Amino acid sequence: MSAPSDFSGQRLGYLIHTNRELGLMLAGKKPLAIMYDLEGQFHPVVVRYLRMFDRYVSLGRFVRQERKFPTERYGEPLNAHYIYYALPNEVWRISEMMELQAGLRSGRPWAEADELKMGALLGYTPEQNEIWIRLWRARQFSENQDS
Repeated sequence: MSAPSDFSGQRLGYLIHTNRELGLMLAGKKPLAIMYDLEGQFHPVVVRYLRMFDRYVSLGRFVRQERKFPTERYGEPLNAHYIYYALPNEVWRISEMMELQAGLRSGRPWAEADELKMGALLGYTPEQNEIWIRLWRARQFSENQDS
């Protein structure tokens, strides 16, 4: 799920998980977190955040998996680096998310069903997903009108 700035907690009626993943996972309220950037390009703040997650991996509280995908920026070949953290009983979500992302990388257009599945995999409630998707539809419509 993207986090457009106009999708604030006030507008949504709930807080998105961004920058709150660790606490939510420790409380058992979030089953999956994803961090990504270009390989070797994670901001130092994110690297510290990853270390915090990794402490809980070493304690068996979370499972970590990584995947790198070829991409390019300004014609230069690079790798996108994804790091997935899941609660031990929710590891299946990592493979589901990887499959969802593979569809996107295949060139298939991202659809509403993909957005809903991603939200569910990340641990948003059906009610939160419905709110999100209504705003997502409006945003898609607006972008299509501007084209």
